Amino acid sequence: MSGRQHHQRRRRRAALLAWIGGLLASPLRNLILGGIFVLCICLLAAIGYMAAGWSFGDALYMVVLTIYTVGYDEVRAINTPMLRANTMMLIILGCTGMIFLTGALVQFITITQFQQMLGTRRMMNEIDRLTDHVIICGFGRIGIMLAQELTAGRAPFVILERSDRRFAEARDLGYLCIQADATDENTLQIAGIARARVLATVLPDDAANVFITLSARSLNASLEIIARGEVASTERKLLQAGANRVVMPTHIGAERIAQMILFRDSESFLQGTDRMRAFHRQLLEIGLKLFTHPVSPESSCVGQTVAEIEHRAAGSFFIVGLDRPDGQGTNHPQPDTVIEAGDGVVLVSRDGHAHVVASLLGAPLSTI
Repeated sequence: MSGRQHHQRRRRRAALLAWIGGLLASPLRNLILGGIFVLCICLLAAIGYMAAGWSFGDALYMVVLTIYTVGYDEVRAINTPMLRANTMMLIILGCTGMIFLTGALVQFITITQFQQMLGTRRMMNEIDRLTDHVIICGFGRIGIMLAQELTAGRAPFVILERSDRRFAEARDLGYLCIQADATDENTLQIAGIARARVLATVLPDDAANVFITLSARSLNASLEIIARGEVASTERKLLQAGANRVVMPTHIGAERIAQMILFRDSESFLQGTDRMRAFHRQLLEIGLKLFTHPVSPESSCVGQTVAEIEHRAAGSFFIVGLDRPDGQGTNHPQPDTVIEAGDGVVLVSRDGHAHVVASLLGAPLSTI
């Protein structure tokens, strides 16, 4: 045998040993392999008994008695060399396989619990290090979308979710999360509410959102609280409880549909391509957002020029596009362009200045 062949043989042997070691290193694989081994031994032994004339029921009963070492009397006499050989094989291999399978099961349960304990502790350590982060209360439909947007904007956040299924979903996605009731003040404190920048309570339960808002405001007076409301009458309660802003998902949906109908060109431009969506995420990272806002007939900006409106805004927003109701819009309006009622103005606004936009141009369909 040449040196090259010997080297290749050693490499194959090493690869085989590494593969076997990898199999044995995994508790789950050990459990699966042990189960397959015991099953195969049981089937072979049962076939051996049936070949000697036993019924399937007697053969199965004998196999179970033997591999579990119960020691009850045999249903039939083991009085032939073939039956004795079959029984000896079952005792040696079957019992050995059961010992291995039991050990693998204990190992799997122990390691799984240990990993969960370590994972929970590691997650809590990361949460303890968070500062200027966002606390999301609820991981439902809106909570999932909010987490995705914050991840895209590289904003740190932690999720509070009580449901086992939704908590497991958030954990599997790699999000920092705590399985607890967000209405409990201790839960908010564990989430670092004293160090947080924003709390967003987006539960579908208005009463729970009001209670969370009250608790959060009492724990951190400077915290920005954004609350979800389902019923219009809840908005006032949330604001009185301490929310800075209230979001009504049904109203926002109606606003988006209306904007798509009224300002088709600008909305298609803003949301129509992956490049523009990526540009939106980049703006969010630096605290800016790009959107279309309608000019209400009651707005004090009706009849004023773009330059005059931007001067009144004092840097809160800039007009970068204009969509007329008749379709005669522009992406680069001149400073002397006069704004009319019903126009859709494309704005670049600073985060947190929605109230300035509403006060100048008029509130949109949704509550800001």
